Amino acid sequence: MDRSSKRHLSMNRLTTIIAAAFMAAATASAQTDRIEAFLSDSLDHTEELLEQLENLPNIEVGKGVTFRPKNDSYEMTIRFRMQNLAGLHFNDNIGLTEAEAQVKRLRLRFDGYIFSPKFIYSIQLGFSNYDAGNRPNGNVNIIRDAIVYFRPNSDWNLGFGQTKLKTNRARINSSSALQFVDRSIVNSEFGGDRDFGFFGEYHYGTYDGFALAALASVTLGEGRNWGNSDIDGLDYTGRLELFPFGRFHAKGEYTEGDTEYEENVKLMIAGGYSFNQNTCLTQGFKGDLMPDGNTRDLGSYYADIILKYRGFAFNADYMGRHILDGGSALMPGSDTFIYTGSGLNVQASYLFDRKWEIALRNSTMMPDKAVQTIAGYRTWNQSTVGVTRYIIGHSLKVQLDLSYNYRDQFVSSPLNDRWSLRFQVELGL
Repeated sequence: MDRSSKRHLSMNRLTTIIAAAFMAAATASAQTDRIEAFLSDSLDHTEELLEQLENLPNIEVGKGVTFRPKNDSYEMTIRFRMQNLAGLHFNDNIGLTEAEAQVKRLRLRFDGYIFSPKFIYSIQLGFSNYDAGNRPNGNVNIIRDAIVYFRPNSDWNLGFGQTKLKTNRARINSSSALQFVDRSIVNSEFGGDRDFGFFGEYHYGTYDGFALAALASVTLGEGRNWGNSDIDGLDYTGRLELFPFGRFHAKGEYTEGDTEYEENVKLMIAGGYSFNQNTCLTQGFKGDLMPDGNTRDLGSYYADIILKYRGFAFNADYMGRHILDGGSALMPGSDTFIYTGSGLNVQASYLFDRKWEIALRNSTMMPDKAVQTIAGYRTWNQSTVGVTRYIIGHSLKVQLDLSYNYRDQFVSSPLNDRWSLRFQVELGL
């Protein structure tokens, strides 16, 4: 190629480069114009953009997904949680007697208000076999909570519907806020349950000074999802809670362990009583149906204490049941009986670095002499050690606990659940 041809080729390349540069500049200019126009439009509609952002769902682990329209006419928070459990049970000789693996709890919740923040609703559904077993009268048991509250001010709540009876601390605690895989054997027998009726709450005091809460209800008396009863008699429940040093933070009186790390000593002393007139179930709100149309007037009593301070937590619960109408705890010609007596549960824990927790629990069942023979023991003691790794508080955690059971039996026989090892993962949104 001669020098003239090379010079011509170089000129063509230079022309191409210059043209490309001009095109790029023009494109950049156009993009700049679009950006400036967008920013200008955004500045002109700042209020509208902020409203759009404010009305986007608020999503926070442990607090659900919240929807609220522009006019604040309602609010709805959707939550779900699940507990996946695996367990092994051993006899006296450390021989495996049972292995379990199940979705212990699977629940969906809807909470919020409608028309005004004074009108609050709470709905909770349970879908696992543990939650959804049918009642003794055949009714389906998927509904756990369905209640509407009128809250005229911060001190009062008035409710109508189905929810937990405010009986004892361990029952009011959500099963998602436990420091062991499940509640104690004492609560399983004597603790309250859900029921349908009217509920009232009064709260007084702050986080810094003396505070109290008075809780009461009048309900059907046969527990959740019973529907109707042709038996005369209702359930009347009352509970009083005292906070000498002020309220716990984040409702810590109803969560186990000091996950909020209280900087000052917090203490709750509480007691409650429930009178269930003419109940047809052996545990009042739950249990087996008494045979031959039998009913009883049952009284249940509760006392509990909570102490929390800088990662340390201590709980003690004493509760029991007695028959008020003079009827027998035993049902002639049947294995069904009413478990009368009392139980004591004591547990303590410490939270390390707000992540790892070690907890100890000792639970003792003390049946009345009249039912000891049919219960099979004079006393039943269960000791449990638990380890919890909190990832996002009680909303995401991994738990492991080991229990040892001892029964003072009338006839010496091996226990199939002398030792129990359980592992659980809790996840909630």
